[in-house]
Amino acid sequence: MTSKLSVRQITIAGMLSAISIVMATTPLGYIPLGIANATTMHIPTIIGSILEGPYVGTFIGLIFGVSSFIRQNTPIFADPLVAILPRLLIGIVAYYTYKLTKSSSVAAVAGTLTNTVGVLGLAVLKKYLTVQVALVVVLKNTIFEVVIAVILTTIIVRSVKRYVKQ
Repeated sequence: MTSKLSVRQITIAGMLSAISIVMATTPLGYIPLGIANATTMHIPTIIGSILEGPYVGTFIGLIFGVSSFIRQNTPIFADPLVAILPRLLIGIVAYYTYKLTKSSSVAAVAGTLTNTVGVLGLAVLKKYLTVQVALVVVLKNTIFEVVIAVILTTIIVRSVKRYVKQ
C-alpha cells in the first residue's frame, strides 16, 4: 500500500510542525500546573489530522512526542515508549473520530484523551506513577486541556474550512 502526500498535506504538516516546535520551546506548549504540566502540544496534531488526515496528524504527533522526549524533565518522558507512542496515536484517533462524527469538538476531546490516557496509562503500567498520582494529574489537567483543545480546534478548523473550500 503506497500513499502519496499532496503538496497541501506536506505544507500543512510543515506549518503545524513548526508551530509545535515553537510551542515546545516556549511556555505555550507546556503550562505548569503544580504537580505536572498541562499541555497544548496536542492541538496542532488534532488540527492537522482533521484537516489533512491521519498521516499528517501522526507526523505532527511525532514532533510532539520527540519534543517531550528531548526536553524531558522526569524519568517518565525519558522513556520513548511513554513520550512518543501515545502522541503518534493522537492524530489517528482524532482523524477517525472526526470522520465518524463530523465534529471537530468531539475529535478534539478524543485526541486529548488519547494523549492523557496513553501517557498516564503507560506511566502507570511501567510503574513510573501510581494509579493515585495519575488520577490526580488527570483531575488537575484534563479538563483544562480538553476545554482549550475544543475551543481552539473548533475555531481553527472552522476558519480554515470556510476560507479554503475543501
